[in-house]
Amino acid sequence: MSYVSQSPVRNTVNKVAVDLFKFGYKNVAKKAFFAMPPDEAHDAMIKGCHAFGQIPPIMWALRQTLDYTDPVLETEALGLRFANPFGLSAGLDKDCMLPKVLDAAGFGFETVGSTTSRPCAGNPRPWFHRLPEYGSMMVHAGLANDGSEKVIARAEKAYTTTKSMRVSVSIARTNDRLAGDIDEGIEDYRISFERAANRTDMIEVNISCPNTMAGEPFNTDPKNLDRLFTALDEVPRSQPVLVKMPLNKTWPQFRALLEVLAEHNVQGVSIANLQKDRTGMPDIPADWAGGLSGLPCQQASNEMIARTYAEFGDRFTIAGIGGVFTPQQAYDKIRSGASLVMFISSLMYVGPQNIATLKRGLADLLREDGFDHVAEAVGVDVRS
Repeated sequence: MSYVSQSPVRNTVNKVAVDLFKFGYKNVAKKAFFAMPPDEAHDAMIKGCHAFGQIPPIMWALRQTLDYTDPVLETEALGLRFANPFGLSAGLDKDCMLPKVLDAAGFGFETVGSTTSRPCAGNPRPWFHRLPEYGSMMVHAGLANDGSEKVIARAEKAYTTTKSMRVSVSIARTNDRLAGDIDEGIEDYRISFERAANRTDMIEVNISCPNTMAGEPFNTDPKNLDRLFTALDEVPRSQPVLVKMPLNKTWPQFRALLEVLAEHNVQGVSIANLQKDRTGMPDIPADWAGGLSGLPCQQASNEMIARTYAEFGDRFTIAGIGGVFTPQQAYDKIRSGASLVMFISSLMYVGPQNIATLKRGLADLLREDGFDHVAEAVGVDVRS
C-alpha cells in the first residue's frame, strides 16, 4: 500500500468537511438516532452505512472530504504498514457490513466481529444502554453474529478490495447452549481460526467477552489459555495474531496470561475489553446487564498498557482500546506503549467525523513534541 500526504487544498477541504459533518451529526443525525432505543439505532446505523457503502460516488466524496492523510501518522506494526494507527474495535461491525465506509472515511484498520464458529443470536435484548454522562455504553450483545463462515468470507473480500485500510477479524467462542467443556471451547475457537487463516491482514482472538453463557475460562486459568493456543499454534497461517485481553484483572493475574501467550505464536495484545467495575456510577440501574465501554475503561486500560509495555514491550505489539474521544486521549495510549489505537464509543457520541479529528490532532501533537513518526512516540512515557 502507498499513502499520499494531504495537499494544502485538500487539507482545507477536509477542515471544512469535518466542521460540516460535526454540525450535521450533532444537530440532525445524532438527534434522530438518540430518539430511537439504542438497539434500534445501532441496527439502523449499520444498515444505513452498509447501503451508502454500495454507492461508489458517495464513497468517493467521503474519501475526498473526510479522509485526512499525513506522513507523520504512517506506521509499521505487527509486520504491516498502516496509513495511520487508528482502528475500529471489534463489537460494532459484527457481521462485516462497514469496511467500504470505514476505508473511505480514513480508518487505518478495522476489526470485524467478534465472530463465532456457529451463527449466534446473542443475549436477550436490549443489548445496549446509553450512558452519555459517562461517555459510555452498557453493552450486553453476547457475540451476536452471522457465524464465522459467512463473516470471514466478507472480511476476506474487504481484505482484497479496501484501498488503504487493513482488515482484522476477531474470533470468539460461540455463545449458545451448545457450549460445553474446555475441549469443546478449544475446538470452537479452532474452527473459526482455521477459517480466518491467510484471509485477512490480522486475526484477533477474543478471550475476554464478559457477556457469555460459558463465562471466561480462557482468561481465568492460564492452563486453559495454554491449551487453547497450543491448539491454535498448529493451524498454518501467515497473518499476525493479537489476543483481546480482559480489563478487570490484577497485574499478577494479567502478567500470568501474558507469560503464557509469550510462549506461543502470538504477536500482539489488544488492551482491553469492557469495564465490569461500576464503582462511582451508582445511578446505573442494577438490572442493566453488561460491561461498560468508552471513558470508564480509559484509566485502567492505560495502566495495563503501560505495565505490559514495560515488561513485554519487546515481545508484544500493543493495541490500546478504551476511552478515545480526543487526540490527547489517543496520544496518551501511544505514549503509554500502544502502537495501534482502537475505539467505538466516540463514533456515537461525537460523530463519524471524529476519525479525521483524531488523526489531525494526533499529527499536531506528534510534531509539537518533535516526533517524525508515530512509532517514535510509542512508550515514551514508560521509557523516560
